[in-house]
Amino acid sequence: MTIAAAPVVHRIRRRALLAVCAGALALAALWTPLSAAVAPPKLEYQRFTLPNGLTVILHLDRSTPIAHVQTWFHVGSKNERSGRTGFAHLFEHMMFKGSKNVEPEQHTSIVSSVGGRANAYTNEDATVYWNTVPSQYLPLVLWMEADRLGSLRIDEQTFVSEREVVKEERRMRVDNQPFGNLNELLYRNAFTTHPYKNPVIGSMADLDAATIDDVRAFFNTYYIPANATVVIAGDFDVAETTDLVTRYYGRVPAGPGKVVRDIAPEPTAGKERRVMLEENWPLPAVIVAHHITYDGHPDSYPLHVLAKVLSDGNSSRIHKSLVYDKRLAVAAFGGANLIEHPNLFFTVALVAQGQSPEDVEKALIAELDKTAAEGITDRELQRAKNQFARDYILQRETVQSKAGILAHAEVLHADLKTADGEFTIFQTMARADVQRVAKTYFTPESRLVMHVRPKAAGTRP
Repeated sequence: MTIAAAPVVHRIRRRALLAVCAGALALAALWTPLSAAVAPPKLEYQRFTLPNGLTVILHLDRSTPIAHVQTWFHVGSKNERSGRTGFAHLFEHMMFKGSKNVEPEQHTSIVSSVGGRANAYTNEDATVYWNTVPSQYLPLVLWMEADRLGSLRIDEQTFVSEREVVKEERRMRVDNQPFGNLNELLYRNAFTTHPYKNPVIGSMADLDAATIDDVRAFFNTYYIPANATVVIAGDFDVAETTDLVTRYYGRVPAGPGKVVRDIAPEPTAGKERRVMLEENWPLPAVIVAHHITYDGHPDSYPLHVLAKVLSDGNSSRIHKSLVYDKRLAVAAFGGANLIEHPNLFFTVALVAQGQSPEDVEKALIAELDKTAAEGITDRELQRAKNQFARDYILQRETVQSKAGILAHAEVLHADLKTADGEFTIFQTMARADVQRVAKTYFTPESRLVMHVRPKAAGTRP
């Protein structure tokens, strides 16, 4: 019986072994370097410039009968002058308040009525307007976008009304949110000169001080064809669309010409800076930040990897160490803010009850120092590469995301080749690249340490 049963037992064990091997192979595949994998197809495009200076990029995608128009104005909060913060974001609102041929708020309602979507956003470096519509309505969207660029209404009543809308938005997003002003506190103390120190949404005082003449001057300076890039992606006829763009946008006057960008760089601190603050927060917080380089610099790619390993999600080193292992914090997170000009790598920890901010600070700095001294593991690097490969592919799923990739490369990198070139950079990165960058930027001289303590109950407003 035992002898007869033996072959069956062997078959069961063999199947179990095969299953284990298959699982091991699958796991091994997960960590196989993706540099050997096939990169996603490159984004094909056509680029041309109108006589008035407008840059146009066309990307054909016939997978669905949809067209997307994305307009980038190369102006963000960093282009605002002192005492007039919040203008770029305020003007984002003003662009929906009507033009010569379109009534206030009619732009979005027209797009919605044909089954499309339209919106906009502002950041430190750019203001972006986008529309997604069934492809047969592409001529309509192009006409409306050109119309508001060439004949926007800017009147006192609309300006005053929209300024109040922006102030209420600030109250909701910043003033009335727990830890809502964390970002503002960080940048106000990390930067002394560069306008990255100012919040994108602006301050209440600056919004109140704004005048209609300020708004008109802002429009005339930055909302000109030479400072704009229009990307059209989706299902359309290239020759017809080129003709439409030329006819509609070509009528817009060139304006004063090239925008002058006189932005003072942030001086090197030369030593560690420490800041102690009190805010109406429910918990103490510790922030450790380092000044880093800009988006597109060779060091920016290893910095992206460091952000993944150190501070991105619950499996990151900082969260695992401070929240799970040492129980010093109830939350720990951070990131590398890599944008057009040099910015910050920051880490934040909300101090757990009964723990000291001083111990939290030591733990945060220890994780950064450890990375500089020892680097990251092969597994951590491959995991980051896999995540970037995944993100790279997923970001090409829609015509909107593809238009954004092309516009970002054109406007902020001034190099369309980077739209596809970054895949190889990430997949061929070595551990030594990551450690070198950690040593370069995670130094005491570049460090800002902030302790933010809750105000005593009797001192709160």
